[in-house]
Amino acid sequence: MDYKDYYATLGLDPGTSGDEVKKAYRKLARKYHPDVSKEAGAEARFKEVAEAYEVLKDPEKRAAYDALRQDLARRRAAGQGASPPPDWDAGFEFRGASPADGSWDEHSDFFHALFGAARRGARPAAHRRGEDHHARVAVELEDLYHGATRNLSLRAPVLDGQGRVTLAERRIELQIPKGTLPGQHLRLQGQGMPGIGGGAPGDLYLEVDVAPHPRYRVSGRDVFFDLPLAPWEAALGAEVRVATPTGPVALKVPRGSAQGRQLRLNGRGLPGSPAGDLYAVLCIVLPPVMSVVDEEAWRNLAGAFAGFDARNIPKE
Repeated sequence: MDYKDYYATLGLDPGTSGDEVKKAYRKLARKYHPDVSKEAGAEARFKEVAEAYEVLKDPEKRAAYDALRQDLARRRAAGQGASPPPDWDAGFEFRGASPADGSWDEHSDFFHALFGAARRGARPAAHRRGEDHHARVAVELEDLYHGATRNLSLRAPVLDGQGRVTLAERRIELQIPKGTLPGQHLRLQGQGMPGIGGGAPGDLYLEVDVAPHPRYRVSGRDVFFDLPLAPWEAALGAEVRVATPTGPVALKVPRGSAQGRQLRLNGRGLPGSPAGDLYAVLCIVLPPVMSVVDEEAWRNLAGAFAGFDARNIPKE
């Protein structure tokens, strides 16, 4: 997900007041409005300016965006790179109200990932249901396989008694059903905004994402992992014992397997109807040359396959 510097888009410093944000937006909107501007790329630039203003004019959105900027600054200072981490947008909670006329549709993926994809317009009635809240949460891969109950922390921008925006934290208990998919929404009834005039409270919708795993990668219900092999195991075939999320298995590596070949373990992906598959991606690992004896062994191998040209392999 590409990070958007909304302050730079409007030509502002992070501490700029709300009045200055409005002033900068009006100036740039007049300059780039597609009905009047003759500049190349004016329409795209106008959309960028409008998106930046949508965030920085709103105290809640601006507070959450500033928190993300601070997190990225800490990552840069710690030498962890200048890009958001894979789960950068997890744990922020927002009200579900958004323009009903579809004006959010042209905003960037960055905007939608941070502020949710709710499309609910506010109703003017005095007696009405509370607004829904939306958040994205990162859970462990093992929770998707087996189901789990997890206590999670969410941060939501709120106004204090003096009208200042702060980030409040609350803890929730989440039941993760077995076979939940990344991208699936789980509904927590009654945990959104309180109702008005005796109306029922809104709900909290949590979009599930899988936290980065040191071994496995998820695509839909399928799961992938790298399986290191010695050259002779790939060339001659082998039976190797590998760990999987559902327990160890004996995996047969066919003779003549090449780097990158995928071996499927049917039904060992994420649970479901049907269940996904687990794929072992073969990675050939060369033994290190640490001594004269090691070097001689490789030279003998090269001699035994003197007619082999690695850059001119016949197609099967």
